[in-house]
Amino acid sequence: MTQDFQTDSRQMLGRLRAVMAEDAAGQQRLDRITRLIAEEMRTEVCSIYLFRDEDTLELCATEGLNPQAVHETRMRLGEGLVGRVARTGKIVNTDDAPGTPGFRYMPETGEEAYCAFLGVPVQRLGEMLGVLVVQSKDSRTYSDEEVYALEVVAMVLAEMAELGAFVGEGAAMSARHQQAVLFRGTGAQEGAAQGHVWLHEPRVVVTNPIADDPQRERERLHEAVEDLRVGVDRMLSTAASGDKEQLQVLEAYRMFANSKGWLRRMEEDIGRGLSAEAAVEKEQSTARARMGQVTDAYLRDRLHDLDDLSNRLLRILTGQGHETGAEMPPDPILVARNIGPAELLDYGRALKGIVLEEGSVGSHAAIVARALAIPLVIHADRITTEALNGDHVLVDGDQGVVHLRPDDTVTAAFRDKMAMQAKAQERYASLRDKPAETLCGTRIAMQMNAGLMADLPSLGSSGAEGVGLFRTELQFLVRNHMPKRAELSELYARVMDAAGGKRVVFRTLDIGSDKVLPYMKAVDEPNPALGWRAVRVGLDKPGVMRMQLQALIRAAAGRPLTVMFPFVAQREEYTAARAEMDKAMARERILGHPLPETLEVGAMLETPSLAFAPDSFYAEVDFLSIGGNDLKQFFFAADRENELVRRRYDTLNVSFLTFIEGIVARCEASATPLSFCGEDAGRPVEAACLAAIGLRTLSMRPASIGPVKSILRRTDLTELRRVIFDARDRGEQSVRPAVMDYLRGKL
Repeated sequence: MTQDFQTDSRQMLGRLRAVMAEDAAGQQRLDRITRLIAEEMRTEVCSIYLFRDEDTLELCATEGLNPQAVHETRMRLGEGLVGRVARTGKIVNTDDAPGTPGFRYMPETGEEAYCAFLGVPVQRLGEMLGVLVVQSKDSRTYSDEEVYALEVVAMVLAEMAELGAFVGEGAAMSARHQQAVLFRGTGAQEGAAQGHVWLHEPRVVVTNPIADDPQRERERLHEAVEDLRVGVDRMLSTAASGDKEQLQVLEAYRMFANSKGWLRRMEEDIGRGLSAEAAVEKEQSTARARMGQVTDAYLRDRLHDLDDLSNRLLRILTGQGHETGAEMPPDPILVARNIGPAELLDYGRALKGIVLEEGSVGSHAAIVARALAIPLVIHADRITTEALNGDHVLVDGDQGVVHLRPDDTVTAAFRDKMAMQAKAQERYASLRDKPAETLCGTRIAMQMNAGLMADLPSLGSSGAEGVGLFRTELQFLVRNHMPKRAELSELYARVMDAAGGKRVVFRTLDIGSDKVLPYMKAVDEPNPALGWRAVRVGLDKPGVMRMQLQALIRAAAGRPLTVMFPFVAQREEYTAARAEMDKAMARERILGHPLPETLEVGAMLETPSLAFAPDSFYAEVDFLSIGGNDLKQFFFAADRENELVRRRYDTLNVSFLTFIEGIVARCEASATPLSFCGEDAGRPVEAACLAAIGLRTLSMRPASIGPVKSILRRTDLTELRRVIFDARDRGEQSVRPAVMDYLRGKL
């Protein structure tokens, strides 16, 4: 790149800054910018196309094309060469535009006279805003220097758009961050909430994209990069005694922080006339655009590393760190790309809702959100680039929908929905001390799922008769080191104290699959859900299991103790785990510690194989609990993290209900206590059907106990069972339509 061309580029950016400083309406600014670029690039045409909506580009300003086409010429995403640039995020540079595949002739623009075409994306942090185009009559390909210069200008245009330079009287585009936006994601925790946005990572706004003194900007960049490197080295030294996985991530950070290529590209951008922070953001935008096109998981992770480092570097340069002076609103809806369980617990129950761009239904964040009963929507793509602190937002965890800056009509309808839910909760509260007894006189035991001490106050207020599932892995997931036996024993004792003598079923450590401890080396598996997890890990690495069992025995301190092993697939696994429990009891007896008054040891039935275990297993196990979430995904071979298939299979499918009915029959024959825990136990219609086919104990999140109890108290299970069997006899695939018709006539 020649020094003269860098000087020309700086001159063009200097003139751009002058246009930005003018007191002019948005359209006037855009018109002057296209004229300026055409003059500086020595081309006949310069045009700016911006998105009017997510699928439509509009010609918003031009120098050289027919001015009557401005705001009249529109094209769909992917249509024509301009649409191709917008769809792919890639540059199109051709000496024969009409002969290039995909070219679309727009007669109203008069562009048929121009052969040479160069289009570059106008994007900010991976968000496509539009396309910047130059055209010439001469048949030529634009040089690398010209392409690079236009990219730099496009980046400045994106920053100007972010700062609102093209809005106001005669606006060429609508003001950003002001329109109502609907995000369709995935509901990971049910419930509805309204409040105001609180960004977990406050967005960095570059207010000075253009600089006069390249040497000073290079110095600022080098100083910030050095601070960044020192910070990464400090993290590495702190983690030196940690696990290899964490060290590998930090080593990747250090590799990028010391990348000469990364630094050189930013220096070249500064040489063009960008400020240090604008140069960083230009590289970050390029990386984010690549991230959206990369399918390889390893490469995506590395691009995430580079994106995170760019954020750190921007915060150093701008001083816009976490402490921005903004105050958390009284009704915060947390918005983030992703968040760890420990960070989420730091916010606690202050949050009204959570919205994430990433995450999964079974992620650590989802587990904590369920424990805290906070509505959660995941896969809300690009919400962090659109939302601002303080924006009004509505979160519908039932439908997986988020309304950002909603209009009054949407807000009113949403408030009506919340009011109806609140009224229903009042009705459910009146049932708290009443039994879940059906019209036919059948009594259903209602228990709650828990995983945090914060859950236990719900034991009394919800009307739960005990804790049917206490997830012990949360205490391991929220720490950056393995908890000690004494710490666990103290925690489990406090859980039992808070339960006030009610039964608590402690599920032993359920890690693996989507739950990976931060201080243990992750195992690379092609299908983690079917891999090395739960009791399999405990039996292969028995040290942690033994420590946890000893902590539970000591926590009981002579009180009744109930322990359940997760993901048991065959009798031998339960027998081996039970042997570990017996060894722990024997050791505690030798040490003189008090043993539990009574001991129940059960298993979770989460795999179809265990349903067909020998009769001796059913006689040996103290109790069974059906883990409905995993069992359903294995029964239907449908990954519950996969949106393409997870909603396709119904719990009320005849084959699945018949399968559950078979488990009930085997447990009745062997007098083995059986319960059902999982999301379906907390859904009133599904819960009623489970009770109708013989389940007598259901465990669910505390907020679901009221709705489930309400429907059970108004249902005759004998009649409902007949409806289910009649639908099955008719050959229907799902009994849901028949059940819903029956319930509508009764409730």
